[in-house]
Amino acid sequence: MAAAGVTRLDLTVRAGTGRWPPDLPMIPGREVAGVVESLGDGVEPRWLGRRVVTCLGLAAGGYAELAVREAAAVHEIADGVSDHAAVTAIGTGRAAVGILDVAGLTPEDVVLVLGSAGGVGSLLVQATVHMGATVAGVAGGPAKTAVTRRLGAAVTVDHTRPGWPERVCEELDGRQVTVAFDGIGGSLGRTALELLGHGGRLIMYGWLSGHPVDVSPRELYERGLSLCAAPGPSMPGRPGGVRRLEERALAMVTDGTLTPLVQRFALSNAAAAHTALESRNTAGKSSRKRRATHWPCWSCSPPSGRVSSWQSRTARAPSPHSAVSSRRSPTASPRCPRRRRSCCWWPPPSRTATP
Repeated sequence: MAAAGVTRLDLTVRAGTGRWPPDLPMIPGREVAGVVESLGDGVEPRWLGRRVVTCLGLAAGGYAELAVREAAAVHEIADGVSDHAAVTAIGTGRAAVGILDVAGLTPEDVVLVLGSAGGVGSLLVQATVHMGATVAGVAGGPAKTAVTRRLGAAVTVDHTRPGWPERVCEELDGRQVTVAFDGIGGSLGRTALELLGHGGRLIMYGWLSGHPVDVSPRELYERGLSLCAAPGPSMPGRPGGVRRLEERALAMVTDGTLTPLVQRFALSNAAAAHTALESRNTAGKSSRKRRATHWPCWSCSPPSGRVSSWQSRTARAPSPHSAVSSRRSPTASPRCPRRRRSCCWWPPPSRTATP
């Protein structure tokens, strides 16, 4: 792989707090980009040597050197689009496109975006500005509000400073918020709900705080508000499925509508990437790229079949001697047939050093 995305799902896997804990040992990573190196039976020869991007789904393995994927799930990366931008589009971008579909924005809307400098939030800001609506971006800290301002938001506020809701109202000069994008929930999400004018729409796509917005049906009714859940687990059931969202996100990156913000980390510095994401010190998407020392055992003999596989010269799986962990896992995989060493593993937190 030339690039692999870092997601919060990776964090839950490492911490052992995910809804569907994987069997160990495993290699995390689901959004990947690289060059097609070999083809399975029945795959068109035109794919060989092409730059491609895909989401591996629940299979994971994106931090490894090689990945195998069905040809129908692979997208070619257009000239001029970086591997890191493509990785952002395939996961974070498709989520943003699905959220925008639910919102149904118009140029007349006044849109409040929580987490406006984050991976999804920064794309929502760009897309909303592109369609001509007014954006009020809410981010944590001066650096992130500065990022939001550069993305084109008409109003930028720092939610870590007291009185930020009043400043939003002041900056909008009497205009009411008609749509609020909330992926944070908790008290911030609740404040966003309170800033909505009559008939406003709260588009909820998660609750990073750990709790969704506390709101009653009676309040929604009395204020004429709408609470909409953006695609999450139901995304595959949408018309056109996940692939159509991926195609649209990649097209928006290709034509310049969206410019993903990417913070890059060396794969050998995996712990720093996870720590930065956990502490919310990143702006935009986190991505990994670097040559490391060990090969993942499962990729030494990639399975055959009607699939596409690719290999980059850069990204590798974490090794037992990298920053990810300080010691080998008791559940390490059998020795690699190529290099004769145990190298494919991802121990739970109880057996790792704290990032």
